[in-house]
Amino acid sequence: MEKFRYTELKDTRSGFGDGLTELGRKNKNVVALCADLTGSLKMNQFKKENPKRFFQIGIAEANMMGIAAGLTIGGKIPFTGTFANFSTGRVYDQIRQSIAYSGKNVKICASHAGLTLGEDGATHQILEDIGLMKMLPGMTVINTCDYNQTKLATIKIADYQGPVYLRFGRPKVPNFTSPDQKFIIGKGIMLNEGKDVTIVATGHLVWESILAGQKLADTGISAEIINIHTIKPIDKEIILKSIKKTRCIVTAEEHNFLGGLGESISRVLTKNDPVPQEFVATNDTFGESGSPSKLMDKYGLNSTAIISAVKKVLSRK
Repeated sequence: MEKFRYTELKDTRSGFGDGLTELGRKNKNVVALCADLTGSLKMNQFKKENPKRFFQIGIAEANMMGIAAGLTIGGKIPFTGTFANFSTGRVYDQIRQSIAYSGKNVKICASHAGLTLGEDGATHQILEDIGLMKMLPGMTVINTCDYNQTKLATIKIADYQGPVYLRFGRPKVPNFTSPDQKFIIGKGIMLNEGKDVTIVATGHLVWESILAGQKLADTGISAEIINIHTIKPIDKEIILKSIKKTRCIVTAEEHNFLGGLGESISRVLTKNDPVPQEFVATNDTFGESGSPSKLMDKYGLNSTAIISAVKKVLSRK
């Protein structure tokens, strides 16, 4: 098992904020809109440097999406910022009609996704957003794993033509990917080659999968670990190549097992090469108030749960 080390603990939302600031300096068509969460989304520096290209919409997320769609008509590249729940569930009609159906070049950037939002509780902890957004025709869906990857993804989507949903989080997590990595939309990343089982993870569960892989290696189980940052379009090639070798797979995500990464991969398997699959995800439930780490443990979104899923799927080979 390859050894992974992280440089520091850093929140992915800061990666978005720093990426947006960099974009503001080099692309004059980039504009930013926020729904009264400028500090939480780390958009203050962009606002300071580009006061005429920043729009504080207030607590009116549906209005923000409509304004963002309109700004694209003049050639602007709008980045909207609010919590994931308010970026998707609250404004789904506006996104569907004004952005997705109309093919508008809006970048919907969502922080505080999943259980790791923490103490605000179930009303804010959306666990259905990936499913909602990936079902929209033409919508690209990205869920990054650390600060470096989030910063690069933010910069990359400005050059991508079409609507994008970029999902990231609140807590400080290991920053382990290279700042010089090449971020390619729609392409998974092979983190560790193995022969016994494939583990495919996204977002905060990528690091947990690495921890699981290291513990599995100590018991003689060789895990192939893949970081899928782009949920849609899914990288079929890297998945099918891996399972051809391992013949079983575990998927891990901070999202409901209904509609998330796991089901996207199930579709790939069903249509091409069916093999046993186990899911590490929330089980058709809402969240609750609590610290991010305790919630991840309670809902089975950690390395221990991944190891259990690996043992179960190996028994089904």
